[in-house]
Amino acid sequence: MDLRRIRLGNTVFEGRNNAYLLPGEETTLVDAGASLDEIRADLDAGLAEAGLDASDIDQILLTHWHADHSGLAGELQAESGAVVRAHEADAPLVAGDESAVSAERDLRVRRFEEWGIPERKRAELADYLDTHEDLEGDPADVVPMTDGDRVPAGDGELEVVHLPGHAAGLVAFAFDADGAGGTDGGGEQAFVGDAILPKYTPNVGGADLRVERPLETYVDSLLELVDRDLSRALPGHRDPIDDPSDRALTILDHHRDRTGRVVDVLDEHGPLDAWTVSAHLFGELEDIHILHGPGEAWAHLDHLVRAGVVERDGRAYRLVESDPDVSALFPE
Repeated sequence: MDLRRIRLGNTVFEGRNNAYLLPGEETTLVDAGASLDEIRADLDAGLAEAGLDASDIDQILLTHWHADHSGLAGELQAESGAVVRAHEADAPLVAGDESAVSAERDLRVRRFEEWGIPERKRAELADYLDTHEDLEGDPADVVPMTDGDRVPAGDGELEVVHLPGHAAGLVAFAFDADGAGGTDGGGEQAFVGDAILPKYTPNVGGADLRVERPLETYVDSLLELVDRDLSRALPGHRDPIDDPSDRALTILDHHRDRTGRVVDVLDEHGPLDAWTVSAHLFGELEDIHILHGPGEAWAHLDHLVRAGVVERDGRAYRLVESDPDVSALFPE
């Protein structure tokens, strides 16, 4: 399998995006980048280096619905006739389905009320989201995928691995790298989107409000990656990850530590709403972090409530178990 990484600009989210080109019988693009002229130029340049252009793309596989991964999919599909595939949980959002888009926006309003985000910060976030709406690009006709599907790509085949948490429909695409061009080493490798990243810990709770039990769900996905023992992960941002299992365990440790910090905040200052907990954790929040900060706090609070360590009364969360064993709330 020939494999080429195309680096795309991104000054908005977690650092430079990656799209991955698999030329061959089923010329495939894994992720497409945000719908911006400069990112389209990066993509076209990467295709040209491989002796291709957009019209040569047969298939676009999306790791998840976020605009910095899916924004150009509709535009590219219109030019090439490519099949666009996304997990069934995310496909309606990529397709611009009115009911799915409306439901996600309604859920956002409810969550902001539950979390106690002040009106002035809600307005600031709304302005930010409005100014970045063009990143989403044109809707695409989407063929849904599900966990375990096998998809021809390039001159090989990819396995769809559902890894929800950061997004409800986030998937990795796993493949046998033995003999694959453009990769280092063999064994099983995977395009992992934002399931794990080499520098940042992917946001849970705020990045996709549709995810139920967001922290628990994400922890299960991290453990799935550990169990697969990939030889290499090709993430949606920045550089390849040469020990994906170790990176997944590091992120798990990060969330264990953060849950402990949430317990300490409630012990010292509680009862508190999710917005105030996030202020203690992260300080003053601006732009997209007005969404991601309280979302992250809520994901951890939700985990503690389900464990019986914290109880919720309206917006407020109160510690009910003194000095809880936070490590026992996470698998070893």
